[in-house]
Amino acid sequence: MERIVDDMMFEEILSRLPAKVVCQFKCVCKQWCYELSTPKFVLIHTRRLSNLLQKKLLSLNEHTIVVDNIVSGNLEVATRKIVTFPYDVQPSRLIIIGSFNGLILLCIRRTDANELVLWNPTIRRFKLISDDYFSRYFGRHDDTGGMYVDEHNDLKVLHINCFAGAVTARVYSRHNDSWRKLSFLKGCLFGSSFYSWSHGIYSGKTIYFTVSNYWIPPGECNIVAFDVISESFSILRFPERIQVNPCQVHFLTISDRLHGIVVRYSDELTAELVKYEHDDWITDEYNSRQ
Repeated sequence: MERIVDDMMFEEILSRLPAKVVCQFKCVCKQWCYELSTPKFVLIHTRRLSNLLQKKLLSLNEHTIVVDNIVSGNLEVATRKIVTFPYDVQPSRLIIIGSFNGLILLCIRRTDANELVLWNPTIRRFKLISDDYFSRYFGRHDDTGGMYVDEHNDLKVLHINCFAGAVTARVYSRHNDSWRKLSFLKGCLFGSSFYSWSHGIYSGKTIYFTVSNYWIPPGECNIVAFDVISESFSILRFPERIQVNPCQVHFLTISDRLHGIVVRYSDELTAELVKYEHDDWITDEYNSRQ
């Protein structure tokens, strides 16, 4: 019975508090520090925060890192805050590769070697996860990635590198603190310098990337999907009705569902919001035209 009461307190009450308050409660005692640090609690807490109407927008300027609140779709400039990065490095030397549940995956560009860092700007904690391979082969315009939590509540980091025409996919395990190589799609040319990769967007146990080629007419836009359960890659195609050249697609997650903003340039600039549902792309009810 005592265990049930503890579970209710941590999972139903404390999991609804802001991250800074949760960190303060870790100082109550060793038991509370342990309970509030378990992967189960972290997962419940991040899921509750993701459902809030208030979001955070982090921006890297040349000399500062700015965090703004977004409330019901509106940017609250009056509540803007300046945060500091844990390393002594200019924000202009930082590259954001991806984000997931409040965590930010970024690269520190240095003259001697690059470094890959997991950073939680809310609680000011970070972890260096790069290895020799990343330090040697990271390319600003050729690397991308994403993050996810597997069925064992282990935080994973997916890193995709394009070098010398080849695509190398690797995954980092937070639990094992190690990297391992994954099999990528055979026969594709996505490692070519003609292709540009987007950041990974997590939705429904899958991380999605757009891989676009604007150099060779008529151009093409592909979707690479990474299944986080099987840790395998596949290619999705856009329906012909939205294949307009040149066309740009930007992924985002709305209500835990994958959406895409399709930008077209013809006689006028248009933007259409589409939703991926039941293995098909459908026009969402909210659309904009500029």
